[in-house]
Amino acid sequence: MTSSDKYKLEYIWLDGYTPEPNLRSKTKVVDKEPKKAEDCPMWGFDGSSTQQAEGHSSDCLLKPVALYPDSTRKNGYLVMCEVLLPDGKPHPTNFRATVEDAEDLWIGFEQEYFFMQDGKPLGFPAEGYPGPQGPYYTGVGFKNVGSMARHITEEHIDICLDAGIFLEGINAEVAKGQWEFQIFGKGSKKVCDDLWVARYLMMRLCEEYGVDIELHCKPIRGDWNGSGMHTNFSTDKLRNEGGKAYFEKLMAAFDKYKDEHIAAYGPDNHLRLTGLHETQSIDKFNYGVANRGASIRIPHSFVANDAYKGYLEDRRPNSQADPYKIISRILKTIKTVG
Repeated sequence: MTSSDKYKLEYIWLDGYTPEPNLRSKTKVVDKEPKKAEDCPMWGFDGSSTQQAEGHSSDCLLKPVALYPDSTRKNGYLVMCEVLLPDGKPHPTNFRATVEDAEDLWIGFEQEYFFMQDGKPLGFPAEGYPGPQGPYYTGVGFKNVGSMARHITEEHIDICLDAGIFLEGINAEVAKGQWEFQIFGKGSKKVCDDLWVARYLMMRLCEEYGVDIELHCKPIRGDWNGSGMHTNFSTDKLRNEGGKAYFEKLMAAFDKYKDEHIAAYGPDNHLRLTGLHETQSIDKFNYGVANRGASIRIPHSFVANDAYKGYLEDRRPNSQADPYKIISRILKTIKTVG
């Protein structure tokens, strides 16, 4: 048997760190090529090293739930996993297991992040700061975006598309060293799986360049944009029926549960949701057409012809948020409206 007869499965899971989990992974070499997640065997890991178990009873299980081809490795696959207890029940840190299945839900995540090197955003001078914000957003030219960042983001597009992830676009963002990629998906769990795998692929790719990805929502204090993960969402009812009355009931529910949404939308959001830098204050809820300073932005197309039909953008989730928690909360609120 040669290496061409073997397959490398990279098992990926989320650890038990708080306030948000980190990605973990390890490789399993198998003889048979998997066609779907269920073809991948259950596996285990030392939960005492990931804050998911005590040392005297450290075994945790990995249940494959999503499979992606990995074009960066010969005969490679990425295996997204849920963490289970030894008895097969979902681990308390397994938020994926709490997400309601909703195949009619369409989601678009806008994942912002910073490239970091030597403790600073990529492109920051050794001392002090670069010029103020303005030329960096969708910028062109070495002085605005450098060269390494664009090269990494171009590679990231290709490996995500090879994996079957619907990465729909990228752009340099408002702050120096800040970028964004957009992920679209249908189904409440699949789109979250895709986002976590896209994060994994970006982090792993950056290992080759000696840079890190910073997901914290406000890594640079002062007059610099924070990082969000604006969440665009649409249900069958919003896409096909809509209506002003239903929309207003939905917004009233989002207002009623604004604290619960903030709790699910990532740590330290008070540093980002200040009412400045294209945000609404963390203690307020509002919505507006094309208003990037609102909690929920309404596209012009949504209100066209007084239809109130299409998708909405929740601008409050931050870049470090767990997408499983975001989607779970959005679905709970939508469900209260009926």
